[in-house]
Amino acid sequence: MLAAALAVVCGTALLTACSSDPVPTDVAVGWSGDGRTAVQVRWKDDNAPNRITIEGVLSESPSYVKYVGAGDANSWDIPTSAFPPDGNYRVAVAIGTSQGGVTSKLARSPVFDTDGPVGPSAATAAPAGRSGALMQWTVPVVPQDFTPNDPLDVKGPRTQKYVPMVGKPGEQLRPIGPATTSTRQVINSLQPPYVFQVRTQNEWSTRLGGQVLGLTSSVTAAMPGLAQFSLPIRARGRVILQQVACEPETPCTQRRATPAGVPIVVLTQVIPGGRWTPVARGKTTAGGHYDVGVPTGGSRPYAVTVPNYTKPGLLTSTSTSRPTYVRNVVRVASAGFAGGLTVKKRGSNVTAFAIIKPAMSSTATLQVWNRVLRRWVGVKETPIRNGRTSWTFRAGSAGTFAYRFVLPAATMYGRSMSGTITQHLLLYVR
Repeated sequence: MLAAALAVVCGTALLTACSSDPVPTDVAVGWSGDGRTAVQVRWKDDNAPNRITIEGVLSESPSYVKYVGAGDANSWDIPTSAFPPDGNYRVAVAIGTSQGGVTSKLARSPVFDTDGPVGPSAATAAPAGRSGALMQWTVPVVPQDFTPNDPLDVKGPRTQKYVPMVGKPGEQLRPIGPATTSTRQVINSLQPPYVFQVRTQNEWSTRLGGQVLGLTSSVTAAMPGLAQFSLPIRARGRVILQQVACEPETPCTQRRATPAGVPIVVLTQVIPGGRWTPVARGKTTAGGHYDVGVPTGGSRPYAVTVPNYTKPGLLTSTSTSRPTYVRNVVRVASAGFAGGLTVKKRGSNVTAFAIIKPAMSSTATLQVWNRVLRRWVGVKETPIRNGRTSWTFRAGSAGTFAYRFVLPAATMYGRSMSGTITQHLLLYVR
C-alpha cells in the first residue's frame, strides 16, 4: 500500500521530473547528396523516438513535423521545398512521439539562410558572326548575408551559376549550354524569332531573368511614282515584328508586335547596278507606322530597310521592302517675263525666260497659243545653258497672249528624267 501511494505521488506531483528525457545533442545540418534537393539533419541520443520541426529565426516557422522511430537512424532528409525561400531557419530535434507528445527540451541546429540567387537585372544582345548573337547580362550586388558561413553555404567566391536558355516557336524553353559563372554567352547559329533567358541557380533555388527578345521584321513602303527634281517626297509604310513568348512547361508561341521607335533607313541606287546608299532615316510611331521625307536627285529606285536594331532586352533582324522606282520630272524653278512685268506697249521688246533644275544644257521650245487654230504653235527653239533659257521678241499687236516653254527630258547618272512644260505665261499688250 505504501509503495502504491508513493507511486501515485511521483506520478502527480513530480510528473515533469520523472518523465523528462535527456535532450538530444550535436544537432547538425548539411546537404544530402550532390543534387542539393534535401537538407539532412543529424543528432545524437540514446535510441529514443524523435520529433523534428523547422523553426523560423525572424521568419515565420513553416508547418513541418516529422517523427522518427526509436529504432531508426538519427538522421532525416528534409526536402528543400519544406523551407520557405529567402529566410533564416534552424532545425529543432526533441524526444517525442505523435501519441505521447514531446518529452524533452528542444535541441537546435545552427541558423542558416534559404536565400535564392540574385537574378540578372537586364540583358543585351549584339550580332556575332554571320548567324550568331552575343548575350550579356548584368547582375545586381548580392545583399548582405546575415548568416555568413552557415552549414549550408556553398564555399567559393561565386556560388551562383547561370544557364543560358532559348525558346523558339513551338518548342519549350530549353538550356543551350552548361551552367557557367560568366555573365556573357556567344550563341552560334541563332536566328530570330526567339526568346533568350538566363536561369540563375544557387544551392537553394533557380530564377529566370535577363530576357532578350530576338525579333524578325518585315517592312512595307509606298512612294509616289513621279517626283519633281530635288523636291522631297514622302516614304510611308509599316514595320511588323514577330516575337516569341514562353510560358513554363508549355511550347513557346509567336506573336505580332508593332512598337514605336524601331529605326528605318531609306536606301537608293544612284546609278544602275550601283550600291544602295542611305538617303533618309526615321523611326516608327505607334502601331509600327512611319512617314519620312526623302530628298530626290534624279530618277532612281528607293527601298526602305529595318537595320539590325538592338537595345536592352531586344534585337531585331534586318528586312527590306520591295524597291519602288521613282521617275523624276525636270523642275521649273521659275518662269515668266524679264522685269516681272506682264503688261507691255505695242512695239516694245519682251523677254520670256525659264530657270530649270537640274542645271542642264539642252534646247527648249517657246510656244504661243493660237486662238484661230486653237492649238499651241512654236515661236522659237531656245538654247538651255546651265539650266537657263530665254528669248526676246517684239510685241507686234495689242491683245492678250499666252506663252509657254516646253522643256525636254534630261539624263543624270545614266537615268532619264521626264520633260515638262511651264505654266502659262500671260502677256497683255496695249
